[in-house]
Amino acid sequence: MDVFTTKSGRVRGRRAARDGGIVAVLGVPYAAPPFGPRRFREPQPAEPWDGVRDCTAFGPVAPQSAELPGAPSWSPGDEDILTLNVWTPAEGPGDLPVLVWIHGGAYVFGSSAQPDFDGTALAGGGLVVVTLNSRLGFEGFGHVPDADADADADADADTGSALLVPGADSVLPVPVPVSSAAAFPDNRGLLDQIAALEWVRDNISAFGGSPDRVTLAGQSSGATSVACLTVADRARGLFRRAVLHSAVNAFATVEQAARTTAEVAAAAGVPATRAGLLAAPPEALVAATDRVCERYAQDPGSGQRHYDPAIYGPVADGVLLTADPLEALAAGAGGAVELLVCHTTEEYWLLDAVGSSAKITSEEQLAAFAADFGLPASLVEGHRERLPDAPLLDVYLSLYSGLLFAEYSTRLAEAHALAGGRAFLARFDRRRDRAGGRVRAWHCADIPFAFGNLHDESVHFLVGGPPGAADQELSRRMARAWAGFAAHGDPGWAPLDGPAGGGETVRVWRTEEEEAADAARRPGGARRADGVRRVEDDRGAEHGFRDLWRTAGLPLLAP
Repeated sequence: MDVFTTKSGRVRGRRAARDGGIVAVLGVPYAAPPFGPRRFREPQPAEPWDGVRDCTAFGPVAPQSAELPGAPSWSPGDEDILTLNVWTPAEGPGDLPVLVWIHGGAYVFGSSAQPDFDGTALAGGGLVVVTLNSRLGFEGFGHVPDADADADADADADTGSALLVPGADSVLPVPVPVSSAAAFPDNRGLLDQIAALEWVRDNISAFGGSPDRVTLAGQSSGATSVACLTVADRARGLFRRAVLHSAVNAFATVEQAARTTAEVAAAAGVPATRAGLLAAPPEALVAATDRVCERYAQDPGSGQRHYDPAIYGPVADGVLLTADPLEALAAGAGGAVELLVCHTTEEYWLLDAVGSSAKITSEEQLAAFAADFGLPASLVEGHRERLPDAPLLDVYLSLYSGLLFAEYSTRLAEAHALAGGRAFLARFDRRRDRAGGRVRAWHCADIPFAFGNLHDESVHFLVGGPPGAADQELSRRMARAWAGFAAHGDPGWAPLDGPAGGGETVRVWRTEEEEAADAARRPGGARRADGVRRVEDDRGAEHGFRDLWRTAGLPLLAP
């Protein structure tokens, strides 16, 4: 009957459409709806239920304005958003490794219901797969001032503490940050994810999974969430391995988060106080967030946020997190957690294709971009030299790919390895030509391959159309690597033992056809048929321009 017993009550799933041997249990509450008296607070336990709860459809998504292909959209009044989904073999032996997935979406959009994240194929490979929804946007990452700071924020309007918002006609009072305000904590989205991991610890054995063999995985903002939880004491012991694809370089101080609160509150037409924010319904804060982002996008003089106006992210609140994950991993905070880190080789081309990034097409614009981020001239010129025939836009996209995703991800793995941890590194470089243009190895393209979900039409934009036999074979290899890492800590190649570039190996994910073509271009070269490259000659676009970034250094960014 595909009925399972959790600590809150019994749930009924359904057989997966693609594989009748897999049971999908969808929309299971792991915490109570975070609205009403629970709004802006830590997640609270889900209410138990009697009888058997039907769990054959995904739960509501978190408040957001995005409408994604194949996934549900949010509507005001959708409140039971803290749910998760489980895919498990119907006749599994029990004690299976568990993979828990956190989706990306710049901390403001996305859900576990996206077709990219269907767990059927991975469950068929011997995993129990869990995907989850958590709070996003202001609900999940907005700074809520301490009650005692409300009056201080009003006083600041008279004493000069203010913020000039791009596109606004006046300055705004900035709420005084108080990092110890536990009743309305920062990082509520991360706290939701911890609550989901606690649910896994307490319930996954009923679904055939082992609570002692949990791997936490994520992509983009989801990957940075995974990095944060890897170094957070509060999440210690809830997972033993972590998979990070395209972690994003964005981490805020409390002061920076408080300034964002002032901007969003002003756009919503409410005071930047606890009472003012609680009075604004979720849809008002979603709309206000969109307006703030649009102002940055339209104002070339607004600094770093102009180029990719994502305004939320994890916060160094001094309670859950004290430092950027990169700094924390370098200090040994990752402990015994094993890491598998991957990035794509043309990350930022996706953001350009979907229109969420500034178009940089002149020398003046490129110079302003480099100045806004403090990038040295040698780094910019090095990219020009490696891309001699590329348009200026591609030079910018290559720089931003490294700055925001590729270099940051690589350094996470290196920092953990240098601190004594175990870390594996990979790069996704599958490309192909098609009528009308080139298929890029861009942001998000790797995830349908790793999940084994190339068949779904909704992912064809990401992967460049329907898959061929070589694509399917690459997908099987990537899924096996995830499964091997989750089960045994071995994805199929050697871990780093120092900086990538010191003679270690990095897995480069390509189709066999691409590997053969590369071998023909590099007779006697270092690439082998298994796709592992020795990285001491790690140069050029496909490898992230590592030598240039090592010389230039990587600035740590805020949202």
